[in-house]
Amino acid sequence: MTTEPRRTLAPGAWYALILVALTNAMSLLDRQILAILAPAIKKDLAIGDAEMGLLYGTVFALFYALFSLPVGRLADGWVRTRLLAISLLFWSAATGLAGLASSFAMLALSRLGVGIGEAATAPAGTSLLYDFWPKHRRGFVMSVIASAIALGLGGSLILGGVAAHWWDANHAAGGLKGWQFAFLVAAAPGFVLAAFLWMLKEPVRGQMDGIETAPEARPFAKSLGLLGSVTPGFHWIGMKGRGASPAMVRGNLLALVLIAAAAFALTLLSNAISPKPPMQLGSVTLNPHALQWSVIGLGVFVIVNLMQGMKLGDSQAFRVISRSPTVMMCIAVGTLQSVINYGMMAFNPSFLIRTYGLTMQETALQFGLLSAAMGIIGPLAWGPLSDWLNQRFPGAGRAWVALFAMAVSPVMSFWVYYAADPGSFYARFLIYSFILTGWMPPLYAIMYDQVLPRMRGLTSSLYLLVMTILGMGIGPYVVGLLSDATGSLRTAMLSINAVAIPIAVLMLFIARRAQRDEGALLERAEG
Repeated sequence: MTTEPRRTLAPGAWYALILVALTNAMSLLDRQILAILAPAIKKDLAIGDAEMGLLYGTVFALFYALFSLPVGRLADGWVRTRLLAISLLFWSAATGLAGLASSFAMLALSRLGVGIGEAATAPAGTSLLYDFWPKHRRGFVMSVIASAIALGLGGSLILGGVAAHWWDANHAAGGLKGWQFAFLVAAAPGFVLAAFLWMLKEPVRGQMDGIETAPEARPFAKSLGLLGSVTPGFHWIGMKGRGASPAMVRGNLLALVLIAAAAFALTLLSNAISPKPPMQLGSVTLNPHALQWSVIGLGVFVIVNLMQGMKLGDSQAFRVISRSPTVMMCIAVGTLQSVINYGMMAFNPSFLIRTYGLTMQETALQFGLLSAAMGIIGPLAWGPLSDWLNQRFPGAGRAWVALFAMAVSPVMSFWVYYAADPGSFYARFLIYSFILTGWMPPLYAIMYDQVLPRMRGLTSSLYLLVMTILGMGIGPYVVGLLSDATGSLRTAMLSINAVAIPIAVLMLFIARRAQRDEGALLERAEG
């Protein structure tokens, strides 16, 4: 049923926003706490940087990205409040498992579980909130979510560093280590929050956009079907069962060959730039660069499978997403920006410790508090501003805010990271981070307005898959590679900002096309 879009909040909108925001904060806290605890974990488990890198990026990113697809599909057809509650329980339990870990394998199992559980956060949370809040307030909604993410990021540094230090200082004779205690503390709030999410009333899907959507039949079967359709090997069975043409099968095989060739070439290039000793994983010896690019290649192949599977199984969603240049460009911009953000974020604590001689506890408290505060304040200012500008300049208003944030912050980073002392760094970082936080709320609001309400979970999953594999998977790796090659972490971190050039170009195109593509939404949906 199609009616006029609503401009008033649905009952419970603020309560739902608070719960989903807290869920996002918990997601980032449990995801990032590993970074501040890494030195203690390495010491107690006698593992090296290669193993920690595998835990921090590869294991988490692969399973997070892969499972974001079926849970995103499930978010488009099942009860999103229940899905979020179950997912939060699952990843909280996985985080708690790390508190009991006494081996690398157990920690790897924990990170795998956190990746699977957190995959539902963005697809289900975004879809849920868009059925509580009207279109003209969604920049604000995404700014709250961005602030919650920043709270989780900063909180992971503070909670991890402080909890581990307190436990080691007061319970040194006990069997439990400080880093294990920190994981247990981080896991506890998730169980309480999950109960509140379970009791939250599910809104009518599409009610705010005037496109009410009936509940979907067999959502779990379709979710599992999507997982099978993108999982390498199983996806060929799915293609045959859904009547894929010989040309589509040939295209899939050609993509696999090209991806494997690219991964091999990038492995050779990486070895030439920065040779690495083999990494021992149990009885298996692996080349770290080969593992890195194999995972990236697998992720890219999953993206190919997803798009082909969508074309076969949900042709309407395929048309709406693939035929919108704005959606495609938003995904590309968000991915490129994540290369910068994850690349910088992964090494900020190390930069402060190496450059200014700060301790881990000083870095956790000082930088954690500053980054959390600015990550909260910034989006709450930029989100409403983008909504206000978008009402006066439809489509372009939000795009100009995102363009400003993503074009100016890379230039400012040179001023920040050449600060002479910690005080100067923090003062400059305050301004820099405030501007940087302006990119996410308007970009996400633009992207999700380009698709039908029933497709927002799937769109979010597609974005997360691309962004996680190519953003989180490549950004920190490239910075580390350049740091090893040049001997300068500062040079490596600043070099990654070159990605801002294509970002700015794409944002100019988005500013010109967003309103036109949004206006053609129903036309794309009808084919």
